[in-house]
Amino acid sequence: MEWIINTVYYVIPFLLLLGVLVFVHEFGHFIVARKLGVSVSAFSIGFGKELWSTTDKQGTVWKLSAIPLGGYCQFLGDADESSTTEVDLSKYTEEEQKHLFATQKPIKKLAIAIAGPFFNYLFAFFVFFGLFYFVGTYEVPAVVTGVIENSPAEKAGVKVNDEIIEVNGVEIKEWNDISKEVSIAVDNVTLKINRNTEIITLTMPLEYMEYAFDETEEPIKRRMIGIKGEAKKFGKIQDNFNFILSVKKSFNELYSVTEMTIRGIGQIISGERSGEEVGGIIRIAEMSGDISKTRGFLHFINFMALLSINLGLINLFPIPLLDGGHVIIYLLEIVSRRELNAKIKEYLFKVGLGFILFLMVYATWNDVKHLITRWFE
Repeated sequence: MEWIINTVYYVIPFLLLLGVLVFVHEFGHFIVARKLGVSVSAFSIGFGKELWSTTDKQGTVWKLSAIPLGGYCQFLGDADESSTTEVDLSKYTEEEQKHLFATQKPIKKLAIAIAGPFFNYLFAFFVFFGLFYFVGTYEVPAVVTGVIENSPAEKAGVKVNDEIIEVNGVEIKEWNDISKEVSIAVDNVTLKINRNTEIITLTMPLEYMEYAFDETEEPIKRRMIGIKGEAKKFGKIQDNFNFILSVKKSFNELYSVTEMTIRGIGQIISGERSGEEVGGIIRIAEMSGDISKTRGFLHFINFMALLSINLGLINLFPIPLLDGGHVIIYLLEIVSRRELNAKIKEYLFKVGLGFILFLMVYATWNDVKHLITRWFE
């Protein structure tokens, strides 16, 4: 019976999450390619053996495949899903050649490459807007309402009713700002506090502690300092049905998540943060399951929006095989007014593939260690 419950809470939400985000990303490539006159041979959710397919009037095969860990939008003339190989034009009629991806000008290729990440951001924007406009927002005051016993915060001297005005030198306007800055901190957290008009500064280490948002949730171990704020859930209505404010808040959320992700990755590259924090598919499945099991639908789609931003941003990194790698190549071709040497492209794509495979293996190893730790502690 338990395995059925875990399937409902972990497997199904994960497949839904991944399916939606892959569809959004690849649909961005698809729709812009179509608008620019490029024929799309196949649009697949998943890889490997085809489970179901249908062909539309323009010849695109829409399909679901057996391995639900990604997807692709394959253009006419591509020998593989990554659009990285040379095309034998002799196999196509003069009319078909006009609609091959390979024969398009670099500016069109650039637009198609950017479209995937752009749609990820667009999707996240509409999710945030829908939540803010139709459900409401929560701007919880940056005031401590509780200090966990034996936590770093208690040991450092944080007290109830302390107003947090800075975290690690960053100005705090509301409680969510505290959560973001603490989550991106490396080892220690420095709080500037307004306590009855007296400004004091306290520094404390981050420690792994078990925490649940309320009594209905299972405690989850995470790095924290041990302070609580006013309870916040999407059920709290504030400033909803305000179109302009909802748009503004949505853009602010896009910027905030992007900035935090870039800072976090920069800290890992510089060695400030442990590489063990790099997670992959298993970690995403775990997080989506935890959220769907304990926090409900609204938090799940909010998590989907956050992940969509991360997917769009990471795909823009200048790594060959990712959209960002293609973007760099097309920009070089636009500036130089000539196509990059085929052998150079092939070499770059091989390097990119090797790097991506390494990251996948490394992230999976971290995920497995994390799961083992969670199961046995």
